[in-house]
Amino acid sequence: MKTAKLASILLVIALTTIVQPGCHRKSNAFVIAIPDSIDTLDPMGGTNVQVGSERMRQLMFNSLIRKNEEFEYVGELATNIATSADGLSVTFTLRDGVKFHDGKPLTAADAKYTLDWLLSSSVAKAASFFESTGKSRQGYIAGVDAPDAHTLVVRLRKPWLQLLVNLVPIGIIPNGSAASQKDRPVGSGPFKFVRFDPTQQVLDLEANENYWEGAPHIKSVRVVSIKDANALQAELLSGRIDCAPNVSNLTPDTLKNLAQDPNLKVEQFAGANIVYLGFNTSKAPLDDVRLRQAIAYAIDRERIIRDLLLGQAKLAHSILPAESWAYVPGYVYSYDPEKAKKLLDDAGYRDPDGDGPQMRLPKAIVFKLSGGSVATRKYAEVIADQLKIVGIPTQIETLEAATLTDQQIKGEYQMMTRTSIGGNQDPIFLRDLFATSGIPTPDRVGFNRTRYSNPELDPILEAAVNTADREKARQLYARAQEIVSRDVPMFPLWYSSIMVVARRNVTNIKIKADGDWTFTRDLMVQK
Repeated sequence: MKTAKLASILLVIALTTIVQPGCHRKSNAFVIAIPDSIDTLDPMGGTNVQVGSERMRQLMFNSLIRKNEEFEYVGELATNIATSADGLSVTFTLRDGVKFHDGKPLTAADAKYTLDWLLSSSVAKAASFFESTGKSRQGYIAGVDAPDAHTLVVRLRKPWLQLLVNLVPIGIIPNGSAASQKDRPVGSGPFKFVRFDPTQQVLDLEANENYWEGAPHIKSVRVVSIKDANALQAELLSGRIDCAPNVSNLTPDTLKNLAQDPNLKVEQFAGANIVYLGFNTSKAPLDDVRLRQAIAYAIDRERIIRDLLLGQAKLAHSILPAESWAYVPGYVYSYDPEKAKKLLDDAGYRDPDGDGPQMRLPKAIVFKLSGGSVATRKYAEVIADQLKIVGIPTQIETLEAATLTDQQIKGEYQMMTRTSIGGNQDPIFLRDLFATSGIPTPDRVGFNRTRYSNPELDPILEAAVNTADREKARQLYARAQEIVSRDVPMFPLWYSSIMVVARRNVTNIKIKADGDWTFTRDLMVQK
């Protein structure tokens, strides 16, 4: 114990050149650290994948729609949502008594202004409200009306079941405020903007005492971006950080060590983000489903989760999170190296002399991954060793994240590992990932980057996405997951847990699987 404490002290001293002592602490402020950049505070200006900016949106703004624990779309500012019989209009009844941070009441006129501005702009968040591109581009929304202060009517050009999912990241802003949101954001969320230093990546907020769900317990919050894992560890040990939610840049070993500090605690919550293997199914040898299945059986995921990830993940059997209303496990691949070898035999990759573990494939499979994470490299090496045992040689290649994405789009890879953040929470994501229509082309940046195509699956996904009957959709998505898990264009490995490091006097930490940051409103500090 003394040795661990001495090591912690030495680490803080060694890293004082990285972090200026006290630079993150503000008198009476509760300091939260995030591992992502805050690219913009404008709720319209960012994208859904700019994680840091989206977290800040959740602190300062409300949307018409939010996701519940089963990733269903329910009202946030809307108390009721009614779709017309013909599917061409959706009426939202807004809650009474909601006020913006400047004291003005939030009305349907503000919601109409927000959507009208979004649809007339070229910001990234507007793209999902349109189909096709170029001259063929058409909006799904025909118009937005606000007949009274509490009623908003969205008129559709044709029935569009994806309206609600696309409204989740759209923070409602005051009428006429779009131009000023970038520099001085005004929303209706639990915290108010005070100041932001984009160079230092420090954001100061104060509690919205008139928040409609109840004022936050903590009255002053400072959010700091610390991407460097060593710097974050040093700040936590020094006591300059009160809470670090979703510390994805810290390794399991580091978290285990931090939990030994008497002033800190580490809490673990079920997460929805999926870590997976992706296969290029359009090129040999991974165009053979038997080889893909063999890889799935050859990987001892439970051992990796237990010994390498130290239990900070949950075994996955689908791309969808287990909490989803549409989830089914489909085909379950338990660790079975003998079954893997039998599949390799069936595929013509036989053991040369029958006593193993000679390499069965004539050439190693190139296994690509992003070089930005030490943890990713470690589990990739374990997977490579496990595949070697059954006779599947691999060659690990690390790339910059942007380069890896570009190669995925172009199909310039064989096998890779990545993490899906957020997108897998909606079952319509299955169509994006596995429908033939999602395969990238020179004219389309699709999300089906495994290039998997199955004429049996395509109509099932299309029907699931376009049915308003929840039970029918559930059955269709179940069938889709069974087909996908059987053919294994992607192999889900595990759901990463949401790991939180906080000072021991911080209480009431409760984070949903989607990582929604509205939990900060309920945080408390014991005196």
